[in-house]
Amino acid sequence: MSRRKTERLLHLVVLLLATRRYLTAEQIRQAVPGYPDSDEAFKRMFERDKEELRELGIPLEVGSDEDDTGYRIPPQAYELPDIHLTPDEVAVLGLAARVWQQTNLAEAASGALFKLRAAGIDADPSGSSVLEPRVGADEPAFPALYEAVRDRRVVEFAYKSMSGSGLQNRVVEPWGLASRRGRWYLVGHDRMRQAQRVFRLSRVQSEVVQRGAAGAVTVPDGVDIKKIAFEWGEPPAERRTAKVRLRRGGAQGVRRWASTVTFVDDEWDEAVLAVWDVDQFAATLARFAAEVHVIDPPDLRDAVIRQLKGVLA
Repeated sequence: MSRRKTERLLHLVVLLLATRRYLTAEQIRQAVPGYPDSDEAFKRMFERDKEELRELGIPLEVGSDEDDTGYRIPPQAYELPDIHLTPDEVAVLGLAARVWQQTNLAEAASGALFKLRAAGIDADPSGSSVLEPRVGADEPAFPALYEAVRDRRVVEFAYKSMSGSGLQNRVVEPWGLASRRGRWYLVGHDRMRQAQRVFRLSRVQSEVVQRGAAGAVTVPDGVDIKKIAFEWGEPPAERRTAKVRLRRGGAQGVRRWASTVTFVDDEWDEAVLAVWDVDQFAATLARFAAEVHVIDPPDLRDAVIRQLKGVLA
């Protein structure tokens, strides 16, 4: 949404909240900056603004004090009731916001906390430092699929099959997203196969295009998104062993995951770790940069190098 449109809608909401009587379209036109002089252009823009307010959940009331139709926003319908949360509930909200701080939803999480603080509730995400939750959502397809699930809209994308036989176009009615073994999965109805399907987001190889109107997708009653994703038939990743050099005094997170850590010299220790997903583990190791040097296996070392080169680029 453009800044000009945001300011116009904000002025419109403030005006309609402040009035005790119904304001006609012409009165609104004179009071709210940003509307065009042309009658036809104003009519089209005002209709779009009214629809926008309704989509945002703002209760726009239509009525009349005299003969002409007017508009207002009843304050009692617009304002939320007082929020009362227990200390445990506030702590859970702060912890949940921390989960999303390093993902595509960080802005939404921060905005939610800001609104809670404005209501007098201090849901500080840094207050629960004993726990360090992590939910990665780095797949490029995540934001668009999250929006599609939220808005109940059909999506289309190119997908790399499990067999690696090539890209296939998929048109999907999205039901929900679930995280499993550090990976995100989309559960929904595949229109191309006319059946329920699960898609791993890392295999989505194109931009996700949303099709049709919002609300077009209906999730069947009794569908358990998490259960479907967890019972999906993707074979579990093979457990492998990795040898990694750790700079003395550094990479504390990696040290906690290691099965053994042995002294090498005054600069390095060597750790042995279990690895299931090379790409995911490489992304984790790359965060420690110069504190970590992968010895074996070669594909893990190459994956870490690619991660670091990507950051540098």
